[in-house]
Amino acid sequence: MTANAILTDLIQRPAQAAEALPALSPDQLNTHLGGHPNSIAWLLWHSGREIDAQLSDLTGFPQQWEDFRERFDLGEIGETFGLGHTPEQAAQIRVDDQRLLIDYLKAALNACAEYADTLTDADLAEVIDENWTPPVTRGVRLVSVIDDAVQHIAQAAFIAGALG
Repeated sequence: MTANAILTDLIQRPAQAAEALPALSPDQLNTHLGGHPNSIAWLLWHSGREIDAQLSDLTGFPQQWEDFRERFDLGEIGETFGLGHTPEQAAQIRVDDQRLLIDYLKAALNACAEYADTLTDADLAEVIDENWTPPVTRGVRLVSVIDDAVQHIAQAAFIAGALG
């Protein structure tokens, strides 16, 4: 199995997990379990946004958000991607359409998989960020972005289970 095949398989995992979530009502999507600032809607939205924004930085291509912005209708807060949100900002991410959240996440992941499939081993090993110790390679950045999404989808699944 090639590095590209492994990476592409990894990239599809968050979408599969998001698709496995039970059907949730708007209230369930936007519940802040235990007063936590991150609702299921926020977790799914953020997962798509962080993949989309970081992939755009890597590729120079426009974000998938361009095709989803109006459908989400989140205003200025939708232009962020959640990193560093205060509880008040996180609460502004209210999305009542589970399918929209999953479709956006899948669009970002599909773009990521298409990009990853074009990379050579040398591309994956290229250092793209010297601000960390050790410096971050393209491959490490992609794994990091997907790992973050996996963790957030798992959080969403936990909340969905707790809401029963």
